[in-house]
Amino acid sequence: MFLSDIEIAQQTNMKVINSICDEINIPDKYVENYGKYKAKIDYKYLQNELRDSEDAKLILVTAINPTPAGEGKTTTTIGLGDALTKLNKKTIIALREPSLGPVFGVKGGAAGGGYAQVVPMEDINLHFTGDFHAIGAANNLLAAMIDNHIHQGNELDIDTRRIVWRRAVDMNDRQLRHIVNGLGGKTEGVPREDGFDITVASEIMAIFCLSNDIMDLKEKLSEIIVAYNRKGEPVTAGDLKAHGAMAALLKDALKPNIVQTLEGTPAFIHGGPFANIAHGCNSVIATRMASKIADFVVTEAGFGADLGAEKFIDIKCRKTGLKPSAVVIVATVKSLKYNGGIPKENLNEENLDALEKGIPNLLKHVENITQVFKLPAVVAINKFPTDTENELSLIKEKCKSLGVNVSLSEVWAKGSEGGIELANEVLRLAEEQCELQYCYDLDMTIKEKIKSIAQKLYGADDVEFSSKANKEILNFEKLGFGNLPICMAKNQYSLTDDAKILGRPTGFTITIRDITISAGAGFLVALTGDIMKMPGLPKKPAAENIDVDVNGKIKGLF
Repeated sequence: MFLSDIEIAQQTNMKVINSICDEINIPDKYVENYGKYKAKIDYKYLQNELRDSEDAKLILVTAINPTPAGEGKTTTTIGLGDALTKLNKKTIIALREPSLGPVFGVKGGAAGGGYAQVVPMEDINLHFTGDFHAIGAANNLLAAMIDNHIHQGNELDIDTRRIVWRRAVDMNDRQLRHIVNGLGGKTEGVPREDGFDITVASEIMAIFCLSNDIMDLKEKLSEIIVAYNRKGEPVTAGDLKAHGAMAALLKDALKPNIVQTLEGTPAFIHGGPFANIAHGCNSVIATRMASKIADFVVTEAGFGADLGAEKFIDIKCRKTGLKPSAVVIVATVKSLKYNGGIPKENLNEENLDALEKGIPNLLKHVENITQVFKLPAVVAINKFPTDTENELSLIKEKCKSLGVNVSLSEVWAKGSEGGIELANEVLRLAEEQCELQYCYDLDMTIKEKIKSIAQKLYGADDVEFSSKANKEILNFEKLGFGNLPICMAKNQYSLTDDAKILGRPTGFTITIRDITISAGAGFLVALTGDIMKMPGLPKKPAAENIDVDVNGKIKGLF
């Protein structure tokens, strides 16, 4: 009998979360329970007792560009963690929290699948411990304080035409992308154009995930640029005296969440910026805490190596000193055939010609990891019953030409048993000596950094900048922000800025339509093509299939 992901998860006998914490020696005084099966770990544990502990081997899981066929990156991450545990390695998994936007939209949640899941999956995929609500509240408190300051006399002389801070909600809602607010008369505020971003695209989310502790969080919050005054000077959250209250809203959310896999491997799930419009990595605090407790930490970066892995390395690793010991690049035979031009309904049929056309997408991601970032890598093929030996042999042959091995992963169907081959290859790679290199140097100009990413990682010939982008670049360099790293906002489906162009295209140009600043998070955001920070729901949203019965049991959640 075929069971859905949620049915598998609901049949699992979970351990009480305190026993999971006991197994990895987290003192009870740092464990804050949220029911029986999830808890937060006080960040003071990292400060007080773990600071001098040796760091674990950090394993980064990334993938090719996603396709409708699905790749199973989170599933592979979880299954690999379970397989390492089965091989008697003290392992912790570090993941992002799912956003309600994809859960109710088209992509789905982020708790894995089949027999490689984190549980309780319903809680994780819905409200969890309320972190996203706290982040949204902090975002919108700042927005309210901006408009209130203007209404109360505008002492900071904010130019209402140059307010750059937007409101946020953790939902796909295209209706809120562009709004006019403050209507209704003199006592109702000052009318102006505004808009909403999805919470995972908020700078608060980025700051939350890049902060080392509560005081670092508060300092970063104070540096957020919310607007410009009539002289063209930045106005910050610190100028509005908003950062203290914002930090107060986030003080409990900042504590990492701990849950477990179906097989009882501990998992920190904390923070959740998207990788197409934000930096796509879980929190620094959770990664560091896991690294001080375990011998191996398996973490993931959103979407393909052109997005999440690049930002993990060029932003997160650069800011923290973290360094992956090995990288796993996930693909499927189906997704590679899709990249080769085969429609979704025909992907179950053997097609070596289409596969050969699609494999270059995988090889580009392999080159990004091994040749640009100089890290050891393995390709994990998430195996399906329809995959043929001819297809698998072709992938292995092509990857071997780049000096990279291919391991088959069957964790969706077999749990940890299906990840042993991959785990053994990861253990071998983790012992290799490597020198992490970044894609660009911070002392390069803003345009040089963007071109370096586009040319080295996407394979673009050149980059074009709109007049608006050129204007913003000059402004940010004039204000002293030219040395910040770059967070590229690009569609996840293609190496180009056009989602319809699959495979490994050549001869294309990336267009930068705008540049924004996340001064608190410490990076510049380059918006390409038609990428937007508030998605919309599809024609048939996943929300239509989700329900709850009289006993409170959730159905239809994948």
